[in-house]
Amino acid sequence: MRMSTKGRYAVNALIDLSLRQAAGPVALATISARQRVSLSYLEQLFSRLRRDGIVESTRGPGGGYTLARDTLAISVADIVSAVEDPIDAEDAAADGLSSALWQRLNGQMLDIMATVTLKSLVEEQLAAGATVESRPNKRPNTAPAVNKPVRGTVPNSVFALARSLVRQGS
Repeated sequence: MRMSTKGRYAVNALIDLSLRQAAGPVALATISARQRVSLSYLEQLFSRLRRDGIVESTRGPGGGYTLARDTLAISVADIVSAVEDPIDAEDAAADGLSSALWQRLNGQMLDIMATVTLKSLVEEQLAAGATVESRPNKRPNTAPAVNKPVRGTVPNSVFALARSLVRQGS
């Protein structure tokens, strides 16, 4: 396994999602804007994350993504394994690494990433002062104000004005 931008973007996007999902499903477009990552790239990553049971999607208005599991049950290894393409022995040999060495390095990386949970990363962000805006309720608890048309005694056309002037003059 290699740790490329896919893994880094996926981890950052899931931290973003974790910080904001309390207000409901989070749209990828909002994550895309905050993380400055293209929406189509995030869609590819989240498709893989959904396939591996890390996130769930909700369709329709107000839809988006939420975590499928608790943040404590999701490790960085889970996230990276879901989005990264594995490197096979031939690729490793082409890079000048023997298969056995690559297997050991890959195992070590996964072991370390498995010890870091999404919950710990979210807590680090909160401790560092990350701000989390929540979106307002879609339906306010109060009834909306009803605009009643204003009825005045003012003429509503030039002809009505002329008639009112003629009546006043007589």
